[in-house]
Amino acid sequence: MSGIVVGIDGSEGSKHALAWAAKEARLRGAALKLVAAWQLPVGAYGGLGWSGIGTEMLEDYRKSTEDGLDELCTEYSTQLDGLTVECIVMEGVAASVLVAAAADADLLVVGTRGHGGFAGLLLGSVSQQCAQHSRCPVVIIPPSQDQ
Repeated sequence: MSGIVVGIDGSEGSKHALAWAAKEARLRGAALKLVAAWQLPVGAYGGLGWSGIGTEMLEDYRKSTEDGLDELCTEYSTQLDGLTVECIVMEGVAASVLVAAAADADLLVVGTRGHGGFAGLLLGSVSQQCAQHSRCPVVIIPPSQDQ
């Protein structure tokens, strides 16, 4: 699929990325692929392996991510109106999932959290990994200047 892949995690940064990508998709006449990744929290793994995580809990994590993506699409329905939009929820590390989803895309768009506790780290780890490993061009949307 050619088109624009957007990383979605529900953060303000990903909302800015979605808004920018929707405008760009409209200009290019391109399809949008909204991609949200989920994974078990680190605490779910016990010292000797799984700490009782069952398929029901795995399904809950997936469903929660899917619901968040659906809510975001509803919130941005005006910006997405008239565009071809595909929503994908995948298990895995966010950067790896996004790079894989954008393997044949024209563009990968991600947000960044901006200046955090470390002023020198201008890019979040996901956006930095996407920029380093993506096969297509990557656009990293900075935080809103309103904040």
